[in-house]
Order: sequence, then C-alpha cells, then structure tokens
Amino acid sequence: MKKSVFLVFLIVVFFASCGEKTPDFDIIILNGTIYDGSGAASFQADLGIKGDRIISIGDLKSNSSTQTIDANGLIVSPGFIDMHTHLEPILEMPLGESLVRQGVTLALGGPDGGSPWPFGPFLDSLDQIGLGVNVAYLVGHNTIRKEVMQLDDREPSAEELKLMESYIEQAMKEGAFGISTGLKYLPGTFSKVDEVISLSKIASQYDGIYTSHLREEGLGLLEAVQEAIMISREASIPVVLTHHKAIGVKMWGASSITLAMVDSARNLGLDIMMDQYPYAASHTGISVLIPSWAMEGGEFSNRVTNPSLRDSIKEGIIFNILNDRGGKDLKRIQFSRVEWDSTLEGKTLHDWLVREGEEPSIENGAEFVIQAQLNGGTGTIYHAMDERDVERIMQHPMTMIGSDGRLSQPGDGHPHPRAYGTFPRVLGYYVGEKKIITLADAIHKMTGLSAKRLGLDDRGIIKEGAIADITIFDADQIMDKSTFTDPHQYPTGIAFVLINGKIAVENGTYKAIPAGKVIRKGLKE
Repeated sequence: MKKSVFLVFLIVVFFASCGEKTPDFDIIILNGTIYDGSGAASFQADLGIKGDRIISIGDLKSNSSTQTIDANGLIVSPGFIDMHTHLEPILEMPLGESLVRQGVTLALGGPDGGSPWPFGPFLDSLDQIGLGVNVAYLVGHNTIRKEVMQLDDREPSAEELKLMESYIEQAMKEGAFGISTGLKYLPGTFSKVDEVISLSKIASQYDGIYTSHLREEGLGLLEAVQEAIMISREASIPVVLTHHKAIGVKMWGASSITLAMVDSARNLGLDIMMDQYPYAASHTGISVLIPSWAMEGGEFSNRVTNPSLRDSIKEGIIFNILNDRGGKDLKRIQFSRVEWDSTLEGKTLHDWLVREGEEPSIENGAEFVIQAQLNGGTGTIYHAMDERDVERIMQHPMTMIGSDGRLSQPGDGHPHPRAYGTFPRVLGYYVGEKKIITLADAIHKMTGLSAKRLGLDDRGIIKEGAIADITIFDADQIMDKSTFTDPHQYPTGIAFVLINGKIAVENGTYKAIPAGKVIRKGLKE
C-alpha cells in the first residue's frame, strides 16, 4: 500500500514538473526610460535579458522572468565605458568597486604609454582571478621603449626599432586595442615623432587606435596637438587626444584653438577624437615639474649633487610652477600619495613648507620638489585648469568620457576624486545643474561613442542582441560625492548595474561579484 501511494506521488510530481513553464527571460527590466547610447531621444520600453544578452525590447509586462527590475522613474542606459583608466592595482582590487559603483561596465587600461608586459600572459592571468568589471587594454609605447632602451635619451638603432615594432605587433595579436603614448613622461619624451609613427603604423595594420598623453598640455600644447594630428595622417590611424586639457594660467582658453584644430583635421578626413575627465585639476607624479633631461638614465639623484646642474634643475622646476602645472601657486599643488610620509597626503606644497618652518616661496617650493623626488616621488594633484576649458571640451561632439582615475578603495591614499565620481559628476553636475550638455549627449559620450571608437558593436548600445551591460540611475539623484578634501566617497543615484547580464549593483547595493571579463580586440570573448 505504501509503495503504491509513493508511486502515485512520483507520477504527480513528474507531470507537475513537466507542466512547469521555463521563464521567458532571466531578467526583465520594466517601465524604464531608455537612452540607447546612440545620442537619440529617450523612449519607454521594457528589456528582456537572457544569459549575457538583451534579446527583446518592447512591452514585456505579460512575459515571465526569473528576476524583475522595476525601473519606473529611472534612466536605463548602456553601461558606461571608461576610455582612460589606471588599472595598475587590478591584481589587488580585481572587483573594481570604485568603477562599478559609478556605473562603469568596461574600462580601457594601459593609458599614457604604460601597460602590462609581457602583454598576453598578463591578460591570461586576469582571466583567472575573477574580475568585477570588463577590461580592455592598450599597449604602452613607454613600456616597450623602456623594455628595449631603458631610460636612454637617444634615437633607437634600426635593430631596436625593429624589436619595438615586433613587440607592438605581438601585443596587437594578443588583443590590444591599440597603442598609447605618454610623450610627457620618461622615456617617451625622448622619442622623436618618426619613432612614434613607425610603431603606430604597426598598430594601424591591426585596426588599432592611437591614444596620446600629448608631449605638452601647457606651453607647447598647440604644437603637441599638431604632432598628434601628423601621427594620425602619417600612420593612417585613428587618434584620441586623451584627457584633453589646457594646463597652466598662460594656456587658459587655448581649448578654443585645439578644438578648431581637431575640426580642421576631421574636415580633411583624419579621424581625431578626444576623451576628458570633468574636473579642473589633473593628477600625475611630482616629477612632471622636473625637466626631463634631469631624469634621463635614472641619474636624477646624481645630477642634483652637482651644484651647477642642481641650479639648472631648480630653474626648470620654478619655470614649470609658474607657467605649467604649478599654476603660479604652491597651494595648487596637492599631494595624493606619499609613501614616505603619509601625513602629507591631502596637503599642499605650501602646507609642507609651512610645516617645516620655511617661507612658502616658489624658490623654496622648487627645493622641496627636488627633495620629494629624492624621497621616492609623490602622487600629485595640480589645480591648474580653467573651468571654461573643461566645459568647452565637454561640449565638443567628438569628446568621450574617461576618468583617468586609478582603481581605489577607502583608506588607501588621497586620490583625485575622479577615481570615484567621474561619470556621476558629468550626469549630476554638468547635465543636471549646469546644463552644459543634454542627458542624451552625455550618455552617448559615455557609451555609444566610446564603443564605436573601440570597434565594439555589441557594447555601449541598447539593442536586441547586444551584451547586457546596463546602468540604471535616477537622473534627479545621481551625483558625485568625492571631493579634493574628502575623496573616499562613493556616488549616489546609481540604482542598478548589470555586467554581462549579471546584477553587480542592486537597489544601490554593491554585490561584489566577479561579473566581468577580459575583452581582447579581434578575438572572440
């Protein structure tokens, strides 16, 4: 009797399970206002997601799903693409929380001429660690040059140039999206334009792009933009003027000229674009104030012991404080990371001099710059840009958004606020408060325009068949909270972030899941 009852029970369970209907979608996003990333006007619709793809757009209220997100009153956008990211700490911070909480779903690393090397093995290692955000990489000219020529101030031999070309080709075959240069930094600053063109031609053969920290962004900016345009022409390669800006009081307003140069080049058929972060302060090492020749060969510490050379080095630093990133004011030079004295983090060069009982003069400031470099250098924020240039560059139709931020976590140094706030700042401050650009244009600059630059046709866009990288936010609440005095603050207004169809932020709560992957150009994911 018991056996027969059990058999009937199994039969009932079997037929009941057979009758269960598989949900139409894994996730349905209902009632959202969709900006598809193309720059077009918004529309109301629901999204159906299965696996890592958007498979349906329309009225899906009668459909079933494993999970439903009600986006009523919220903006549904493609996930943001960070076109200039310092991913160097990714092995220590693989989940990339400071990016994901901004709504970033894809970050482009390897900027300013610096990238991992060997290239392919590094990307392979990232495949194994569980990434929280999608990453892609450029191969860095400075990295390759240093690998072959150390910090030598000279032209490469024919053999050295051929070796560098082979390294660029190797990286492109391993999935690099192009080549980056840091012509302001060592050893890239020692390269002639012919060298850069030769290496860029290799990247161009593999449909790569060229992004450049220009040779100068203060005095010499116009000549540096012209050099980048020439590289585009001679190497037949698309160019991005990365973190485009005008540095130093004497160059404020110069963006009106550089943007006209970009327009002229584009009218001639050259593919020139820009990316930008939405702040009037830059960030790099203290060494940017030191003449490049003084750093050649890694012999700075020896050169400053020679009285005549030290005088020349000091004169060069004074010139840069007055005319370039120093902004003519020691209070504009703020320390972000000081390994040898963390109490200076967040303080200015002026503060340091006062603390040591020294007169805060430009001359004494130059001496302290020398001391800082001898101690191992500092990460430094330079408040030396004009807000009108920031706005003018942002309004240009060929400007994308890139944070230039370094992966960050609370309590670690005193980073530039862009590490936490870039994308919400554009949306909350420049769209919402200042109305410099429209919401549709801002989203386009963060998504579709960037994806097109990278040659990705299934990211940065909301369409059927596209990857489900999606950011959902409240246009009235989104805002950066990170400041120059208190940087370790996450933004508000980001409700949901989906990365490859997985929910990484849910109702504003960060979930810390490894939803990302390495994206290699020309190679299947």
